[in-house]
Parts: sequence; structure tokens; C-alpha cells
Amino acid sequence: MLCHLLSIRTIDHLKTHPLLGHIFETFIIGECFKRFANFGERPPLYFWRDQQKNEIDLLIQRGTQGYPIEIKPAQTYHPDFQKTIQRWLDLENNTANNGCVVFCGEHALNTQSSIPAIPWYYF
Repeated sequence: MLCHLLSIRTIDHLKTHPLLGHIFETFIIGECFKRFANFGERPPLYFWRDQQKNEIDLLIQRGTQGYPIEIKPAQTYHPDFQKTIQRWLDLENNTANNGCVVFCGEHALNTQSSIPAIPWYYF
């Protein structure tokens, strides 16, 4: 629906559209929202940004535990994708110890890491 309203008619147009990152984030967050809603739960989904403008695209909050997710439309993983998550995990009094990067690659990477990179279709 969003792509239709933006007059994006082909996949090639979507791949080069200046709003691709926002569209992809919205898609992933919407799918996560639906998953919680389908289990009859109020989706505990948040966005986080600090004073230095570091931000977490999606933060799933469960009680005092948060699970940070960085969402990237890139097909190739880059280690910089996890920097903001690591910065968030290192915050004082933060009890969380893992998160993930969701991206457009074909295979999961760093699966034994505290911040694995997983393809969007795993999510």
C-alpha cells in the first residue's frame, strides 16, 4: 500500500527510491507488530535515540529487558551496522546483553555473536 501511494510501481524503482530505508524499516516493524498482535499481546515496540543522535530502529521491551534491533536495507553486511546496538548495550545500568541486525542479505551472519545479522525473511 505504501509503495502504491508513493507511486513505486516496480522493484527496480523501489531499489533506487530515496525512501527505501524508511520503507524497509516500516515493513519490518509492521511485521513485528503483527506477530505480537496475533498472539493477543500489546506490542512492546519502541524507538530509542540519545542526545548524540545515536538511535535504535526497534527496541522490543520486555519488563526491564530490552532487545535492540538495527534495520538495514543493505544486501551486504557491514560491521558498522552493530555500532549503535553495542553503544546501547554498554549503557550504564543496562541489563540487556544482546540484539540483532536485520538486513537484506541471503544468509545469517555472526550467529554465535551477541549481535547476529539475520536476513529479513528470518525475522
